[in-house]
Amino acid sequence: MSDAVPVLTIDGPSGSGKGTVARLVAERLGWHLLDSGALYRLVAYAARERSIAWDDEPANAAIAAHLDVRFSADSLGNEQIWLEGREVSVHIRSEAIGAGASQVAAIPPVRAALLARQRAFAEPPGLVADGRDMGTVIFPGAALKIYLTASAEERAQRRYKQLKDKGLGANLAALSQEIAERDRRDASRPIAPLRPADDAQVIDSTSMSIDAVVARVLELAAQRFPAKQRL
Repeated sequence: MSDAVPVLTIDGPSGSGKGTVARLVAERLGWHLLDSGALYRLVAYAARERSIAWDDEPANAAIAAHLDVRFSADSLGNEQIWLEGREVSVHIRSEAIGAGASQVAAIPPVRAALLARQRAFAEPPGLVADGRDMGTVIFPGAALKIYLTASAEERAQRRYKQLKDKGLGANLAALSQEIAERDRRDASRPIAPLRPADDAQVIDSTSMSIDAVVARVLELAAQRFPAKQRL
C-alpha cells in the first residue's frame, strides 16, 4: 500500500448503515470500495458449505487463506460477489451467515490471513474501507476515520427492513437479540475489538437519513483530503 493513496475508513456495529454509506461515498468520490465484512461472511459461508464448524480455528483459517473471491457489479451497479466462480451475494447476506461471520472474525489466524488481502485494496485514486477494524487495525494511518453508530433499536429496525426488501425472512425480536449478542461478541473479542479509533469522527445516525450521513462524511472528506486526491 502506498502512503500516497488516500484512505477513508468507516467502522461501526451491525446495522449502523456503514455499508450503504461507504458505497455511496466511494461512488461520489470515484474511489475503490472495500467491504471487509463480506470477506468474513464469505469465510463463514464457505465453512458452512463444507460442513465446517465456525469455531474450528485451523479449518476456517485455511479457508481464509485460500478464498477464491471476486467482486463486481451488474449493469445496474448492484454488488456481485463471486466465490469459486459462483455468485453468492444474496446468500452471504443472511442473518445466519452474519452470525457466523462474527464468530470466524474472532479467530486470530483468520484475521491474519485476510490482513494483506484487505490492505491490497488501497489503490489510486483512493479507498473507502467499510468494516469493524478498518481504522484501528487494517488502516491505522488512514487520513480520515469515521465511526458510524446508532441505537440498537434503530439498527434492528433497519436490518429488518433491509432483509424484507431483499425478500429474506426476518423476525424483529430475533434480530434485536442477535444484534445485541453480536455487539457483545465484537466488542469483547481479544483481537481487534470493535471500538472507535482514537482519532475517529463519531457519527450517531439514529436520527439521520442516509443522505445526511453521506453529506457529512463528504464534508469531512473535503476538509481532510486535498482536492487533487478527490479527483
